[in-house]
Amino acid sequence: MSEDIGYLDHTVLLTRELEAVAKLYTDLGFTLSAPSAHRLSTAVGEPLVQAGTANQCAAFGKSYVEILGLVDENAPDPWHVKEMIKVNRGLLLTAGTGDAEATERRWRAAGFPSTGVRSLERPVETPEGERTLRARGVYLSAETSLGVGFQAGQQLTPEYVHQPHLLRHANGARGLESVLLAVADDAVGEYVDRYSVIFDAQARENGPRYYWQLSAGRFELVAESAFGEILPGEKAPALPFLGAQTFSVENLDVARKLVEDNGIATWDSEGGFFVRAADAFGVSVGFVA
Repeated sequence: MSEDIGYLDHTVLLTRELEAVAKLYTDLGFTLSAPSAHRLSTAVGEPLVQAGTANQCAAFGKSYVEILGLVDENAPDPWHVKEMIKVNRGLLLTAGTGDAEATERRWRAAGFPSTGVRSLERPVETPEGERTLRARGVYLSAETSLGVGFQAGQQLTPEYVHQPHLLRHANGARGLESVLLAVADDAVGEYVDRYSVIFDAQARENGPRYYWQLSAGRFELVAESAFGEILPGEKAPALPFLGAQTFSVENLDVARKLVEDNGIATWDSEGGFFVRAADAFGVSVGFVA
């Protein structure tokens, strides 16, 4: 594993319905941060502009989930969110890096074009008042990522993401356990080879899964034909499909009762339960102990 990528920093669920998706995740038992608007740049050192996106996040101390809403279609869009939201199915993923420039250099040396390193800022509410969260990110091209929305992110102010009062969740969530990518059966080898270079680590195997275990979180890859075995009844609407995220919780029975008491159907899965994509804005949500 390369020193520059070490963990799953966050997943991103793109939506034009920020309020509705936030309500769903609250009903799933997650504590969300207050809505926060973005200021973005096209490169490090370039001016930051007010963009048309805002988010709410569920944080776990290392990783987090970002519900990213397109809230103003007419605002500047330096990170091309409007284009992504038209074509993307499933999650986007940010792998955590301690040095975005080092990650960009390694990817470039491997022949992988990227956006270069770009800056992000957004105001966040804290018990001490408003503060400014700062981060850097470098996106891989769709050609390089083989169609997956993938970037490396460097949190410059992680204390504003993972505030103590935001880490307590009614469902007992402790962290983002894994994400699951479905690909065409005849493309599995290509994806395993490519992501072994992206992560700078060899994949391991567990049944139908190939996976990369990080210090926080696990990136899993399966053939389309096995996707419905892992999540019974689920199908990938398009390929590739980063279509599931799974969370570890303190007590499965407590978490499941909370979810079902809020009117959301659950289904058994290996080691836990899940909420189907059709009930969760296109991305399955799993829970394990």
